Amino acid sequence: MLLSKMAAEGGGKEMNEIKTQFTTREGLYKLLSHSEYSRPNRVPFNSQGSNPVRVSFVNVNDQSGNGDRLCFNVGRELYFYIYKGVRKAADLSKPIDKRIYKGTQPTCHDFNHLTATAESVSLLVGFSAGQVQLIDPIKKETSKLFNEERLIDKSRVTCVKWVPGSESLFLVAHSSGNMYLYNVEHTCGTTAPHYQLLKQGESFAVHTCKSKSTRNPLLKWTVGEGALNEFAFSPDGKFLACVSQDGFLRVFNFDSVELHGTMKSYFGGLLCVCWSPDGKYIVTGGEDDLVTVWSFVDCRVIARGHGHKSWVSVVAFDPYTTSVEESDPMEFSGSDEDFQDLHFGRDRANSTQSRLSKRNSTDSRPVSVTYRFGSVGQDTQLCLWDLTEDILFPHQPLSRARTHTNVMNATSPPAGSGGTNPGSNGNSITTPGNSVPPPLPRSNSLPHSAVSNAGSKSSVMDGAIASGVSKFATLSLHDRKERHHEKDHKRNHSMGHISSKSSDKLNLVTKTKTDPAKTLGTPLCPRMEDVPLLEPLICKKIAHERLTVLIFLEDCIVTACQEGFICTWARPGKVLLQTELQDLQKQLKKTPNHKTTTQQTPKKPKWYLDMQIKFSLNLVVREAM
Repeated sequence: MLLSKMAAEGGGKEMNEIKTQFTTREGLYKLLSHSEYSRPNRVPFNSQGSNPVRVSFVNVNDQSGNGDRLCFNVGRELYFYIYKGVRKAADLSKPIDKRIYKGTQPTCHDFNHLTATAESVSLLVGFSAGQVQLIDPIKKETSKLFNEERLIDKSRVTCVKWVPGSESLFLVAHSSGNMYLYNVEHTCGTTAPHYQLLKQGESFAVHTCKSKSTRNPLLKWTVGEGALNEFAFSPDGKFLACVSQDGFLRVFNFDSVELHGTMKSYFGGLLCVCWSPDGKYIVTGGEDDLVTVWSFVDCRVIARGHGHKSWVSVVAFDPYTTSVEESDPMEFSGSDEDFQDLHFGRDRANSTQSRLSKRNSTDSRPVSVTYRFGSVGQDTQLCLWDLTEDILFPHQPLSRARTHTNVMNATSPPAGSGGTNPGSNGNSITTPGNSVPPPLPRSNSLPHSAVSNAGSKSSVMDGAIASGVSKFATLSLHDRKERHHEKDHKRNHSMGHISSKSSDKLNLVTKTKTDPAKTLGTPLCPRMEDVPLLEPLICKKIAHERLTVLIFLEDCIVTACQEGFICTWARPGKVLLQTELQDLQKQLKKTPNHKTTTQQTPKKPKWYLDMQIKFSLNLVVREAM
């Protein structure tokens, strides 16, 4: 009994150990302790009752090579720093801007990448009381405050994003289940808005603001039941994926306000959503502790992943590790450097998306694809997943398929693809318009009725509705207008509860509660045995508090926890040799010198000279790139 108890305690300690590095087939990821960002005083933060810590990045293109900027919120505080990543240590004593709010807390934020310069950036900040603020942390100005009197919506802002390609339009989601489209150039009015119905469908409705003069919000979306937890635009900006507390993923055509497809979680609400770099797949996570992969083209669940022990809070694709390879009858020949130059150049994020689009092209060679995505959850664990062709196309022969995820200076060729490999003997690929494939012999095969009816929609829209929506959805797109900053708003605003009689009686959307027992086992929500079950490549505990951020950058991965610590994980081969050289110099100083004559320089050991040569060669290679 005593031995078993000691073994259990030992195993528990090992399980609870915080990891500072992990290894995948492409190499070693390492936590850079000197690159950790947090509140300047680093006093432990009481996260109880606080909104999730969020992180936003922007590059201001200041020609210095260090144009990355970082914004994060902790409790009532908002910070804006120069982000030095893997290059230099974080300097917490010099935030560019710091704001402390009263009466409300920041919940989310987003930069406008189109207008960002070294002199000015536009940052939207959503708050727990429902307001949205437009600020410039470089000029340290407050430009505008939207929904200031809370006449539009009184509930917490759950997600705010600039509309892709627009300098003035942004979308805001609330825990009320509503989304609103705003224009920064318009005011919100002094009275509660009146709405008229524009479009209505299954569990959603869209209204326009009814007023004599143009005012915010331009559009109001009512989606599903309960809180609208997050939304994400497709890479081309044409589609919008929303996840709600009712457990549904809903994908809309943003311009025409058409419902493209839906999916139901296995259990509970969906909390997060992201698109693949090519826009062909959507991954969600939520209260069922699962990650779910949904095909945008086929409108169906193609896989689930089980690795978390609690709610999944963030999912994100890694565009720098997603691998694309044109299959060729001739095997690839050449050095490892040639292979990396061919597939993993500096413009990898853009080239990946363009080459992924060749998957369905008839005049190009077959393409082998491996998608990498990650997830973090309230169990404090980071999981990395590989979505390979045996999962994406189970009926396609894999004789010529070669999948790779080795992208970051790995020293050995990659092993086989990650996750489970169910295999298949089918002879057809399920695509829209094709007949449904025959039943698969294995228990973890794809669902038999693979194509959802929600995916089929008419391409002809009602003229009046289409023109009415496009007038708002395309308003001021790509028009770079002069922005006027109003300085009459206080930086540290305090907002109380203002009661108002709402005249909005059009918010009566037909909301039919879906019976989970009737949904389970349908294409909307397949049973666990009907789809492949992915296993994570790695599943590591990396924090003491629940994780709320996961962002993939070119040379690192950024995570954050509810304690307010933003961590940088260097990708394999991306830790600068300068840092290693400094460590070796410190080690050299501690090494006792041999007896030498006066004025004689001590001879440096061979390992130190080798490191200097290695460092010099690395600088030459970088300059050549």
